[in-house]
Amino acid sequence: MAADHYFSAQPSGEFVAKPLTVTLAGHPRDLHTAGGVFSPGGLDVGTHVLLSHVADPPPSGDLLDIGCGWGPITLTLAIESPHATVWAVDVNERALDLTRRNAEALGLDNVRAVTPDAVPDDVRFMAIWSNPPIRVGKNELHGMLDRWLPRLREGADAWLVVSRNLGSDSLQRWMADRFAGHLTVTRAATHKGFRVLRVRNRSGLTGPIATQGTPSDGDVRR
Repeated sequence: MAADHYFSAQPSGEFVAKPLTVTLAGHPRDLHTAGGVFSPGGLDVGTHVLLSHVADPPPSGDLLDIGCGWGPITLTLAIESPHATVWAVDVNERALDLTRRNAEALGLDNVRAVTPDAVPDDVRFMAIWSNPPIRVGKNELHGMLDRWLPRLREGADAWLVVSRNLGSDSLQRWMADRFAGHLTVTRAATHKGFRVLRVRNRSGLTGPIATQGTPSDGDVRR
């Protein structure tokens, strides 16, 4: 997809759903994927690393998956926390459609697959899990994290998986500087060339956080 990235709102090419069996939350699940979304061939390494190293999700409240793709993180959250509301956000309408279809196929009625602007402004998250779309570019990525990380509830965590070769260490430094005094950023795990970063709201705030300065010139790559 040289000119048609998985972060396009409307991917080109015909929508052709393809069957996929993948293990989520400890059991094989029969799902569907399609071209024009992230990792259409199955569970990517980064997402697998995240799901293998993240803490158990909160049992209730609002949970968020940034950049849901065909839904593996969202579906895992929804399966493991059936009393929670799981917000699956993506700009890719095909990804949102697949996530909705896969949630329905698994009988999950606690998934809300929507574009970012469709999430109500007053929703605060008990957890954020994400394999963020690093290749959107540094400025877009920083803006995405500026938008969502300040909406963590007090004591809540965001868990992000980022490839070491795509700037995980510089992103960790940027977040630590950007949200200094409000969020703490630590490296929770390293596996198969990926870092799992843990971001916690220790400030006691439950609304948007006034961030420090302007985005830095870290080396998160396009």
